Amino acid sequence: MASSVVLASDPSPLQDFCVADKASPVLVNGLVCKNPKDVVAEDFFFQGLNKAGNTKNKQGSNVTPVNVMQIPGLNTLGISLARLDFAPYGLVPPHTHPRATEILTVIEGTLHVGFVTSNTQNRLIFKVLNAGDVFVFPVGLIHFQFNPDMHKDAVAISGLSSQNPGLNIIADQVFGSDPKIDRGLLAKAFQVDKGVIDYLQKQF
Repeated sequence: MASSVVLASDPSPLQDFCVADKASPVLVNGLVCKNPKDVVAEDFFFQGLNKAGNTKNKQGSNVTPVNVMQIPGLNTLGISLARLDFAPYGLVPPHTHPRATEILTVIEGTLHVGFVTSNTQNRLIFKVLNAGDVFVFPVGLIHFQFNPDMHKDAVAISGLSSQNPGLNIIADQVFGSDPKIDRGLLAKAFQVDKGVIDYLQKQF
């Protein structure tokens, strides 16, 4: 008899730090380490999270990421951050982070948030959050954040359990892929007319 256990997460650091050398041509799972002798305080620093993001777009929202691409010192540390800004009725559409659990704190305003459990239950777990409230989105599950207020902005801060959480926006990937997914396939999957799929694909 044989058994095996598979654990998946960001690689753990084997030294004090492994500041990412983003200029290196070497491809690894993560980023190559900069020579520790060349590391400076700026490698662990990011400025500007106090500034609101531009929400003048179709979704009325903006995400300011602070991951390993912004702070090279996050390499191998398994953590990152993001600021979320919402105009009135602003939405971060249904999406997933394939490599991270997310914990969100509302700083200002109100947010309607939720996630959907995996097949076959597909249960919606949702909550209305106010300033100071915290909500967790389990790794890999489809989730969303929406500002239901017609007059006031909302702001939130999210922590993520990966230096590079990844972002899969469901509609963008299904209807905006390059090349396009066959419309007949999508029409069958969603049980709609092909004309509906044509319309949706033209929006992306």
